[in-house]
Amino acid sequence: MELFNYCIGVKIMFTLIGLLLSMPIVSSKEQLSSRECEDLGFTGLALCSDCSTLAEYVKDQELVSDCLKCCTEDSDDSMSKITYSGAILEVCMRKLVFYPEIVSFIEEEKEQFPTVKVQYMFNSPPKLIMLDDEGQPKETIRIDNWKREHVQQFLKGKVNPK
Repeated sequence: MELFNYCIGVKIMFTLIGLLLSMPIVSSKEQLSSRECEDLGFTGLALCSDCSTLAEYVKDQELVSDCLKCCTEDSDDSMSKITYSGAILEVCMRKLVFYPEIVSFIEEEKEQFPTVKVQYMFNSPPKLIMLDDEGQPKETIRIDNWKREHVQQFLKGKVNPK
């Protein structure tokens, strides 16, 4: 009887090892496709350190998690941080009623940023389109849940003053 139990135990152990070896290896950091990231509002060259900064301003773990799935690992030369020559704050005029913090930023803080333009686009969620030196879009960041001061502080760190 002992030999029978021993054989069953060994068989179960080898079955478990076989199952573990046949499972696909998943990296510790899941990456999304560029299309999936764009659908989530993350495009361009977002650094993973920017996701950490985002986490300080936005207490939405799912959003931060999505950011981490779409970011580029920081390198030694990225410590200087990417900055942009300007930005477009794009939002739907009809939806502004749902974003009082964005309205407040546009009305009270926007004038501090001469290189940031407001663009009203039908059915667009609030987002910042970051522009390179040629005025071409390089990164898009959804700001649906951001507070006015978060938008202001983000722009101070990311947009070159004129």
